Amino acid sequence: QTSGIIGVHLWGRPCDTDAIGKVAAAHDLRVIYDAAHAIGCSHKGRMIGSFGDCEVFSFHATKFINSFEGGAIVTNDDSLARRLRLMRNFGFEGYDNVVYPGTNGKMTEICAAMGLTSLEAIDEIVDINRRNHFAYQKGLRGLPGISLAQFNHGERNNYQYVVVEVDENESGIGRDKLIEILHRNEVLARKYFWPGCHRMEPYRTSDPEAGRHLPQTIRVAERVVVLPTGQTIGEKQVDSITKIIRDAVNA
Repeated sequence: QTSGIIGVHLWGRPCDTDAIGKVAAAHDLRVIYDAAHAIGCSHKGRMIGSFGDCEVFSFHATKFINSFEGGAIVTNDDSLARRLRLMRNFGFEGYDNVVYPGTNGKMTEICAAMGLTSLEAIDEIVDINRRNHFAYQKGLRGLPGISLAQFNHGERNNYQYVVVEVDENESGIGRDKLIEILHRNEVLARKYFWPGCHRMEPYRTSDPEAGRHLPQTIRVAERVVVLPTGQTIGEKQVDSITKIIRDAVNA
């Protein structure tokens, strides 16, 4: 009963688009990519936004390009683009002619203005994120059980997320305990994709055994920490954060 595949370019790092494309072609499936984390990133020399049947960007306040709320769907399929434009505006074609199912998906003027301001600063934001990423890499280097997610530096990246995976067996400290220590020191670190969709309603009721089929989802969800970055974070703050982590691991 599968009709399509949704791939997620997680933390700006692209999916294996070739492998997904082969599966889709073999079973005549549509492919949509969740590119919420990946605006400004490239994959095999192509910009994210040009893969699959369409790709979806988010402009939420927590995302790389911020328009308070909103997003964009990009596609090279003219027919799909037309249907999406109809869906965005209640299905209206013309003044009072409804020809397609729709909703109110239009962006407000103030959100658009905020988004344009973010776009104008995109190179500056990337430079800051890149600097912070390498500062974290330097500060966490050699720390047992603390693994910083890397990027392919041969591609374009937005470096939006600083993602650390904590291996309690090697580090001697669990992910949750490390976050507790960071919070006590007023560092806004957070778990990510926790506790996993299968543990939330309605899924945990409709399929209470789903966790048995998702060992890697559970493993990652129990180990990942996202650390602060962005325009309000500099090398001084990164040095302080990495020192807290080093002290916690070496305690």
